[in-house]
Amino acid sequence: MYEQENDNNFGGENGNPPSDLQNSEYSFTKENLPRRSYMDANFVPQSEEQSAPRTYYTPPVKPPKKIKDKKQGGIGKFIAACLVCAILGGVGGGAIVAAQLPNSATTNYGGLNVVEPDESTTQTASPVSSGDTLTGAQIYSLGCAQAVGISTDITYTNYFGMQSKSAVSGSGFVVTSDGYIITNYHVIADAYTGNYKVSVILYNGDKYDAKIVGVEESSDIAVLKIEATGLSAATLGNSDDLQVGETVFAIGNPLGELSFSITSGMVSALDRDITTQDSTTGETVTNNMFQIDAAVNEGNSGGPVYNNKGEVVGIVTAKYSDTGVEGLGFAIPIKDVTDTVDQLIKNGYVSGKANFGITVTTVDSTVAQYYNMVEGAYVYSVISGSCSDKAGLKVGDIITEIDGTAVKSSSELTNEKKNYKAGDTVTLKVYRQGEYVDIKVTLDEDVPSNDTQDTTPNNNGGNTNNGTLPTAPKF
Repeated sequence: MYEQENDNNFGGENGNPPSDLQNSEYSFTKENLPRRSYMDANFVPQSEEQSAPRTYYTPPVKPPKKIKDKKQGGIGKFIAACLVCAILGGVGGGAIVAAQLPNSATTNYGGLNVVEPDESTTQTASPVSSGDTLTGAQIYSLGCAQAVGISTDITYTNYFGMQSKSAVSGSGFVVTSDGYIITNYHVIADAYTGNYKVSVILYNGDKYDAKIVGVEESSDIAVLKIEATGLSAATLGNSDDLQVGETVFAIGNPLGELSFSITSGMVSALDRDITTQDSTTGETVTNNMFQIDAAVNEGNSGGPVYNNKGEVVGIVTAKYSDTGVEGLGFAIPIKDVTDTVDQLIKNGYVSGKANFGITVTTVDSTVAQYYNMVEGAYVYSVISGSCSDKAGLKVGDIITEIDGTAVKSSSELTNEKKNYKAGDTVTLKVYRQGEYVDIKVTLDEDVPSNDTQDTTPNNNGGNTNNGTLPTAPKF
């Protein structure tokens, strides 16, 4: 059973869906700073009508200029000579690129020659190192074979009771040659909770229906699967070796339509504790990320960050967005999630995760003062037979500490929970009817229920609740 806070504003006022899903963002704020807005992905193009099919940007092809032939034919001969040189240079350049990338083969994707690892390469989500330094052009060729665009069409009921559609776009990348793909959870969150169809678009224009294999919400990671073989799987580098000032490259789907764009920059900082917040649900999660100044925009989320060896060292996740702010992007270190990805591929979930078996919401300072309560995580419900039920936790309790660490919100309890595993015993300080009580809880394992794992769309392309957003899962 998943654990997640149940905010009162989930899905909009009074539990209803937001009236305008187009404005939904994945945002995050740095704690202890004034309300700063960090956002990325979940992009909806404002220029398209809701019912319009998704479009992907293709640069316009300019018609060739007409050149007047002179009687002497000098210009014509000169142009012919240039074309011959260009062809010879292209062939020679391709040979050089192929020679510089060891154990690789060249494949044509949509008219662009890209380099693929040979079949002897182990296709797992474990860090591997190749060692050679590549140019930006080589990394782009590699990235076009490995990066993908991700699109979800969401159907929901607006305040007028009418069915509306909204498209959400993001990025991802291939990690196995048989079609496993990594992206951010928030890119496909609506599809996962609402049982909507997810599409994956390759560089050559091929489009596949994707199955959501598993998600890890607290790490903002999701694994998809498409029915394809012979794909170019990314080589995962060791993000622990990253250094500030090192050059990195981001490839993704900015704005949901400028497909397969590459931007470059450097690692600006390491080990940033970034708190992300979903503007729709208000849910916040804190994760370790590294900071980059390569340009990233809405739609880049889930895309790969490459080092200069062509290894994926991070996953673009968020950016800081505000007037006068530039070059503040953030990525999840790839080594932090390789084990998570492996478990999602093998099990569909991450084993050993702790579960309290409760639903909680936040009692902030304003509510606490008004109702003469205390700040903390208010226990909204207790699952019968769960570890919290057995330990004596009750509805109405307010959790204020876990093993001596202060808890002032449901988000803080969620973040602290990540430090524990199933089977660990924790001491919760609980405020109950004007008194504080210490309760010891031996944590259950968080195993997803079958109903949260059914990702097959219904005939309408959505879930069976008439398009309304689902209620929050249990914490």
